[in-house]
Amino acid sequence: MGATTGEQRPLAPGEAWRAVAACILASFALLARHQVHLSKERLEMRLRFTDDTSARVYRETRLGSGLAKVPCTLVVTFRLRLVRGPAHALFRRESVLNTPLFVGFPGFTSKLWLAHDELGRYRGVYEWDGAERAEHYARSLWRVLALVSVPDSIRYAVLPGLRRDDVIADPGLTEGPVSHDAEAWWRIEAGT
Repeated sequence: MGATTGEQRPLAPGEAWRAVAACILASFALLARHQVHLSKERLEMRLRFTDDTSARVYRETRLGSGLAKVPCTLVVTFRLRLVRGPAHALFRRESVLNTPLFVGFPGFTSKLWLAHDELGRYRGVYEWDGAERAEHYARSLWRVLALVSVPDSIRYAVLPGLRRDDVIADPGLTEGPVSHDAEAWWRIEAGT
């Protein structure tokens, strides 16, 4: 399966903010119906990436079963502006408040929240229902992340046809040569 990691850009501001607003409204309905769950199954799991970085899972959010009908793995990365040292712990605690910014997007099924890596980058590793929906979310989210992130640190990779947990269990599913460089920031090497 090929990953979408080429030229990336956010959606036009109006389109992105309308999508985020619709997501927030849908999220509150999902939360009120208790369809959003925080799982403890993968907490503290450490994911290693082929760019020689790693990060631990500090939260898992899922909608219903967390499984997609048309699976797609989405990996998003960003580096926060002005967050250093103890501020990372504060960000991780408050980040649960960001849940309404993604659970209501069409196609969301589950997200692993990763703490910052050795380069200060955060990642979200998602299972999404449909590659087009995953990319639409990533391009919409870009506008939100741009408010708090280092310019040019926002990236995403869409892996169509692959379940997130399968990619973690068998990193060889992301075919292609394993590259130990900055462009491989999204490729999971191992989960422990």
